[in-house]
Amino acid sequence: MFKKIFGNKEGLINSLPQVRGKYIENAKLAKYTWFGVGGPAEVLFLPEDYDDLKTFLLLKPKEIPVTVIGGGSNLLIRDGGILGVVIKLDTPAFQQIHIDGLEVTVGAGLRNADLKKELIANEIGGLEFICSVPGRIGGLLRTNAGCFGRAVSDAFVNAHIMNEWGEIYEVEAGDFNFSYRNSLFPESWIILDVTFKGIISTAENIKKVMEEQAEYRRLRQPINKKTGGSTFKNPDGLAAWKLIDEAGCRGLKVGGAEVSDMHCNFLINTGNATADDIEKLGELIIEKVKEKTAITLEWEIRRMGVKK
Repeated sequence: MFKKIFGNKEGLINSLPQVRGKYIENAKLAKYTWFGVGGPAEVLFLPEDYDDLKTFLLLKPKEIPVTVIGGGSNLLIRDGGILGVVIKLDTPAFQQIHIDGLEVTVGAGLRNADLKKELIANEIGGLEFICSVPGRIGGLLRTNAGCFGRAVSDAFVNAHIMNEWGEIYEVEAGDFNFSYRNSLFPESWIILDVTFKGIISTAENIKKVMEEQAEYRRLRQPINKKTGGSTFKNPDGLAAWKLIDEAGCRGLKVGGAEVSDMHCNFLINTGNATADDIEKLGELIIEKVKEKTAITLEWEIRRMGVKK
């Protein structure tokens, strides 16, 4: 069984294959998450391109665990950090955009908001909601993210993934069994790119939709705070924020974490919160909502790593 080996003179990094990308030991992951909390990665790997990623996966010792993170917008990394190697697709090779008619293929490492210019320039509508979701393209697919009445599954055509042996496959909607904020996505798959299909529109209309969506968020969500976005999934036919509010959780605090006064389904790092504060606050909310309504809220934010 793999054990954390910080402090060993040999070091985890010395057991990893030579790559063209970058290895960072004891990498601070908090700066890669919107909450701004969490412990380090034993090693963070920033692959240069597809071949570099493949080389790493083929040659690394099999017992070393691998975790992939995206933009960190819907992610809570625990204070003890993440064992093994954390991969982040943060180079230009993973941020390419290709247009073919109304189909838009986007690299998994691209920030969702950076798709705006291409959609406007090519007058492709129906995908404005993607630009409104915080984070990066790869994370959208794994969670079937969405907003404003649309989800990734509504526009998804296919994707290319790399498996744990460095093999690349094209996968389609049927491979994921999409559901609300969920997909049957194997943990061993690494998303390389995603293809979406839009609709014919005009630059003027696309800009208008994007501006309306941005204004909606500005007025109703704590977008300038350290937050992970929507914390809990909406139960069928119900709004999570309303259940949280009715359970008396608006403004509830644990350590440096608190429930947003603006939107009760957002948890805020007020500046000195730990990941444990945030997770405990979330669990307290679940408990209080269940006591009030008999409904058990389900986390939408992805939690990973070990507790300190």
